[in-house]
Amino acid sequence: MSTTRGYPRDAGLAARMTFVMFLLGLLYVAVMAALIAYGVNFVFVFVLAGGLLFAQYYYSSKIALFSMNAREVSPAEAPQLHGIVDRLCALADMPKPRVAIADSDVPNAFATGRNPSDAVVCATTGILRRLEPAELEAVLAHELSHVAHRDVAVMTIAGFLGVAAGFITRSMFWFGPGIGGGRRDRDEENNFFLIMLVSIAVYAISFLLTRALSRYRELSADRGAAIITGAPSTLASALVKVTGAMGQIPTRDLRAAEPFNAFFFTPAVAPGFSISSLFSTHPTLEQRLAQLAELERQMGRPA
Repeated sequence: MSTTRGYPRDAGLAARMTFVMFLLGLLYVAVMAALIAYGVNFVFVFVLAGGLLFAQYYYSSKIALFSMNAREVSPAEAPQLHGIVDRLCALADMPKPRVAIADSDVPNAFATGRNPSDAVVCATTGILRRLEPAELEAVLAHELSHVAHRDVAVMTIAGFLGVAAGFITRSMFWFGPGIGGGRRDRDEENNFFLIMLVSIAVYAISFLLTRALSRYRELSADRGAAIITGAPSTLASALVKVTGAMGQIPTRDLRAAEPFNAFFFTPAVAPGFSISSLFSTHPTLEQRLAQLAELERQMGRPA
């Protein structure tokens, strides 16, 4: 175990998160302004947007656990898992998050929650069964790095901005231009094409921005985990083992897990075409292993 105390500060991650949030915020404000100028009632836009943000931000952990069929476990129910989290939190000088287990054979782990005090770290039954204790510790150190850097909350909000902007824009098509008391003096055919173009643009821009940020934050979490545990090679071993085990998981299970890839330790990608395989939320396995090998070299050990 490393004697390093606390996760290292990642100035690059902080700068990227700030920049992406700024751009997404501009996009969101622009869409809201366009809808209001178009004739949508301001109160309706504000209440709907605010309500969606509140629900996403404050209930993100509950939503994630429910969607993954996960439940919180006590130290008596999962002593080894709690023991690992206790040691890592003491080493990182951070509050202990709640601990959960997801009943899924997909070997993975994730962290969620709006801040370190509200965080939950979750491991699947599949990863608990496949990894050695040291490898599991490295994976959980990766997830706790996300919590320590607060990028779980940033990714939750970043993902919400694109989805909400697209949803509100499309609502114009679903319910008509008069939604919320707006005007109804627009040409319906032109409205249709305008709304669809705006929706496509909103999704495309937010999608690309959040994917780029997601890939960098995974490299940052790998780096933080390797430094806090002092064992880059152990995390590399866990990465190889988990990635290899994905090939044994039924395609239907992988596709069901794909919506959570932005929060997973490694992406659950089903064979064939998918959005996840086209624009991955994670760097390639080769990139992650190369970074860990370099960290191992810097620590004075053979790669």
